[in-house]
Amino acid sequence: MKRTVLFFFMVLLVVAIKAQQPTPPSASDILNKAYQQAAKENKNVFLMFHASWCGWCHKMDKSMNDTSCKKFFDDNYVICHLVTDESKDKKNLENPGAAEMKIKYNGEGLGIPFWLVFDKDGNLLSDSKMRKEGEGPEKGENAGCPATEKEVDFFVEVLKKTSRLNADQLEIIRSRFRENDK
Repeated sequence: MKRTVLFFFMVLLVVAIKAQQPTPPSASDILNKAYQQAAKENKNVFLMFHASWCGWCHKMDKSMNDTSCKKFFDDNYVICHLVTDESKDKKNLENPGAAEMKIKYNGEGLGIPFWLVFDKDGNLLSDSKMRKEGEGPEKGENAGCPATEKEVDFFVEVLKKTSRLNADQLEIIRSRFRENDK
């Protein structure tokens, strides 16, 4: 009897703890807020799909937040994150709608980080997929967190097309991201 009562109490405790955990904001809420901020600040939106366990996602954040280039990103982009692809025990961290959005933009099966760049109106400007000439949006290889020369060159070209960064700033970013290849 005591075990049954103890077991019942433990189940109630787990349910109560889970009920207190806030639900993360939806993907659409995060993006709508980012679009509003981008319109107000005359910037584009840099959206990154990531997960708590993803080492390359952490490298991407660390690179973008490095003191050598953080201001360049902050001056040109509203940066936001969507949590997806979490481990089974951390599914509660995922933003509702993030997985569907990743699929919508042809990121299914590509791993993370997977990123997209939008204008202030929500029009897709670029993504993290390196494509051969003539390939459509469903094709391409994910550059993820750029590290190799090919990936960083691609990333710098995307930044060049979607920002007001000058050649010197782009070279600083190039140099910082190449450090990820070590």
